[in-house]
Amino acid sequence: MEQETFISSFDGTQLFLRTDLPVAPKAIVVIVHGLCEHLGRYDYVTQKLTAANFGVYRFDHRGHGRSQGVPIFYHDFHEMIDDVNVVVELARKTHTNLPIFLIGHSMGGFAVSTFGMKYPTSVNGIVTSGAVTRFNRTFPLPPDMPVDAYFPNELADGVCSDPAVVEAYVNDPLVAKQISFGLFYSLFAGVEWNKQNSHKFVAPALILHGCHDGLVSEKDSRDFFGDIASQDKTLKVYAFLFHEIFNEPSKDEVIGDVIAWLEKRL
Repeated sequence: MEQETFISSFDGTQLFLRTDLPVAPKAIVVIVHGLCEHLGRYDYVTQKLTAANFGVYRFDHRGHGRSQGVPIFYHDFHEMIDDVNVVVELARKTHTNLPIFLIGHSMGGFAVSTFGMKYPTSVNGIVTSGAVTRFNRTFPLPPDMPVDAYFPNELADGVCSDPAVVEAYVNDPLVAKQISFGLFYSLFAGVEWNKQNSHKFVAPALILHGCHDGLVSEKDSRDFFGDIASQDKTLKVYAFLFHEIFNEPSKDEVIGDVIAWLEKRL
């Protein structure tokens, strides 16, 4: 059963939310998308999860997709983390007896990994995909631009090795074509906070990355894996895969690994 609605975040910002629930879900997975994209790009992953009897909650980040907010902008990285928390809390209140897991890709991977430090015992496990956690690949942005200035989204060529996925990304009207400097300045501060607070991350973690990711260095995930305090943590770097490992031609293998990991932690 699929439902769409808007929910109020901690500051009243309306976030677009979609829930997909099988008849008897065995757990809830909250999917957190990446920079400039939207929840609709996770339809395939959602189908695979619901077929395995996981309920799925997805939302558009503020300023992304159909959610309210200044386009592709954060005043502070904590806004991103606390938006995730609002969705997690809703899932917990709605499904009081079910485990809750997070899956975050790219900037969403930053969001769920940093969530694991700010709210360390809130969920049953966290999965990251191509997560921005260390900025081993530098973004040479000038430090003194106005936060409300924008530059073009030129990420397309690096998202996937499948030309059809790249073409769909470019032509998707809900994929943002401009990025604010303010968002990146917030993200720079957030990654530094993540680095300083990694010892607070204790949740079970599955850390995934494509070896040929040209947007986010796979060393980010290696460093993050080494820094966190989780007793249960797994790192998997996939040979030859690009940034969007859930959209690569071998995506069924990757999604299968995620589902197998989730099922072992129920």
